[in-house]
Amino acid sequence: MNTPLNTPMNTPAIETTDRTGFRIGPWQIVAPAVLAPMAGVTDRPFRILARQQGAALAASEMITADTRLWNSRKSRQRMNHEGEPEPRVVQLAGADPQALAEAARRNVDLGAQIIDINMGCPAKKVCNKLCGSALLQDEPLVARILETVVTAVAATGSGVPVTLKTRTGWDREHRNGVRVAQIAEQSGIAALAIHGRTRADFYEGEAEYDTIRAIRATVRIPVLANGDIDGADKARQVLSYTGAAGVMVGRGAHGAPWIFRDLNGLLARGVVPAALSAAERRDIVLAHLQAIYAFHGEESGLRIARKHLGWYARLLDRTSDARALLMAASSTSTQYACAAKFFGAWAAVH
Repeated sequence: MNTPLNTPMNTPAIETTDRTGFRIGPWQIVAPAVLAPMAGVTDRPFRILARQQGAALAASEMITADTRLWNSRKSRQRMNHEGEPEPRVVQLAGADPQALAEAARRNVDLGAQIIDINMGCPAKKVCNKLCGSALLQDEPLVARILETVVTAVAATGSGVPVTLKTRTGWDREHRNGVRVAQIAEQSGIAALAIHGRTRADFYEGEAEYDTIRAIRATVRIPVLANGDIDGADKARQVLSYTGAAGVMVGRGAHGAPWIFRDLNGLLARGVVPAALSAAERRDIVLAHLQAIYAFHGEESGLRIARKHLGWYARLLDRTSDARALLMAASSTSTQYACAAKFFGAWAAVH
């Protein structure tokens, strides 16, 4: 059954001791909802925004373990954490244990305070290189990677913990998430984030939480549930069912970075806070645009802002031509002026 949350009488909740946070190595994570790393989305401006809105953690976009590629502008920006609140989380992707270990050491030297290993990305360009969730097909390699990276980071004397983001398995016939979680714990991984789909599922269908529940019952390290978390009630149901220490939100934060206020309000304090006013949300959208332009520059800033505006535009009247005009803007100044006009008009009547 894909969605166990509809049968609470038959599937009792797992007992948990705390909903106010969890510990990863030396870090006390003070709230249960965190932002998922997403390539092309969780750049520094969005990470800072998510943290301002209550996300307890916000990992970098995936960085390749191949240090030869770090001189590109994209890689340099992904490694830029200036102004981010602690702890700063860097996610690495690769398939060679020694290369990942070296990349982890270098990022610790650059200020990373948590190193996350990606074994969850389902993208073909990642899996074709036997990275991301492709690694789930080779459990001995998973063990070598995790042991090598944990040992290398420990040798720095920094106290930086290593975490793992993964999926429930390669496909539905090979759901080895529990075994991978056991390998991770034995290798010294400090926490796990589990997306409730296999690699073959990509993002299709519904996330399943049975495997996450089984993982939580098997390991003692913190487990974060990921997949289809789109609101506070859903997050509470998933935590109740799985017993996870927290939830990791990806697509649910697209165009709604304030989702973390709701999640942490309900999960940690039992009350969803009053919704932000339309004017407050307008101000967040416009400030986010300014941060994107400042960080990425004119050409890249214009392109990257389009993606976020496409999501933010869901707030607007769907019958208007606002979205088309926002997408068509040919400069950041024009784009910003359009956004100020349309979101300002929206805020004035809501």
